[in-house]
Amino acid sequence: MPRILLTGFTPFGNDVINPSWEAVRLLHDQHIADHRVVAHLLPTAFEDSRRELEAAVREIEPSILLGVGQAGGRSRLSIERVAINVQDARLPDNTGAQPIDEAVIPGGPAAYFSTLPIKAMLAALQADGLPVEISNTAGTYVCNHVAYLMLHEAAKRKGMRAGFIHIPYLPEQAVRLPQAPSMARDDVVRALTVALRIAAGQVVDDRLGAGTLD
Repeated sequence: MPRILLTGFTPFGNDVINPSWEAVRLLHDQHIADHRVVAHLLPTAFEDSRRELEAAVREIEPSILLGVGQAGGRSRLSIERVAINVQDARLPDNTGAQPIDEAVIPGGPAAYFSTLPIKAMLAALQADGLPVEISNTAGTYVCNHVAYLMLHEAAKRKGMRAGFIHIPYLPEQAVRLPQAPSMARDDVVRALTVALRIAAGQVVDDRLGAGTLD
């Protein structure tokens, strides 16, 4: 059975949980569209996440890579369109590293675009009543770092596809942050299930307008 490598992150900053792992771990060993989901926890650290991801790809040999990360302050699920070859950390990672204006992979492409059907995923999630958007920036922190590495790994392997989704805070995080948007864990799990079903079942994307004016 083909496998999906679904990753989440450890907590970082002042948080004691990370919503990405809280949702991703609940999908471990589930079967979605004739694929088996393998959930994997990545450290919120630049170099450690690279080593963990590369080892997991070698071990699992997935056909689909989907990274999930926290984007506190966003009110919607954000399906990322692009990952850029830049590390520019506003705060240190969990090991204290703080790369500034450094390449994820020296000499690598300036950017990679998602190879998952992001517009079809968007339409399916909207049809399921979930707030979602196409995002054109995955930031320059560890999420973008992992998204770029996933797409780099997929570019080297025939038939492998990859992408990244950012999710809002969980309510238990937002309760201490006035006016911060959040999304319930069950809704995030439902959203990831829908997204993976579309990703596993569709290669050619839908043609839908979902850009921005700014």
